[in-house]
Amino acid sequence: MKRAIIFGATGGIGEGICHELAKNGWSLYVHCSQNWKTAVNLCQKLMKKYPNQDFMPTKLDFLASDEVLKEYVNNLLPVNAVVFAHGITDYDFLGSQSLETIQKIIQVNLTASIKLTRLFENTLMGQEYSRIVFLGSVYGAQGSAMESVYSATKAGLTRFSQAYAREVASTGMTVNVIAPGAVDTPMNAMFSDEVMQEVVNEIPANRLAKSKDIAYWVNTLLNKNSGYATGQTIYVSGGWLI
Repeated sequence: MKRAIIFGATGGIGEGICHELAKNGWSLYVHCSQNWKTAVNLCQKLMKKYPNQDFMPTKLDFLASDEVLKEYVNNLLPVNAVVFAHGITDYDFLGSQSLETIQKIIQVNLTASIKLTRLFENTLMGQEYSRIVFLGSVYGAQGSAMESVYSATKAGLTRFSQAYAREVASTGMTVNVIAPGAVDTPMNAMFSDEVMQEVVNEIPANRLAKSKDIAYWVNTLLNKNSGYATGQTIYVSGGWLI
């Protein structure tokens, strides 16, 4: 049985990834940082639809200590794939952000992802083939004003995955980034309809991405036949910014 853990599974993109992978035969750990009830409900829906697969809710705070991270990973069943679909931002000028906020964005988006990758390494290398996928952003290539720290963390994921992929390529593990453009998720609720329409007008595809547009590419990279694609950042942006 192939099994994946989806970090940030209760977010708009994460939930879409869960549905896509479940449809393609994956058993899943459905991670949340806070929304436990949402994770449980999602697992129940998936179990009802795919009774021959396993769906298990799991909770972890990305700000937890190294010891907690180690214990968390050690208590999981072996997985073939790890998908980091989580992320936070703070839309503001750098000069207006507290040092605590800056540290939190870096810790959640970048540092915890790298540490967890290190902790999953032995388990993943023990599989016939294994996959790691990070959710980056077009802002990792084209930095966004008012999201400078967020942009830095997403750029960091691209360079980390490129370097780490070279370290582990001979083991059958691939490491890639899917970098969405503007996606129709609750994360954009802070912006008015007028602002979002201005964004849509800039996108050559003339629409926001849906979570399924991103989930398709995650599922493709997790496929056993995708083993020659590693260290890549795939921009799924409708032609926007890239």
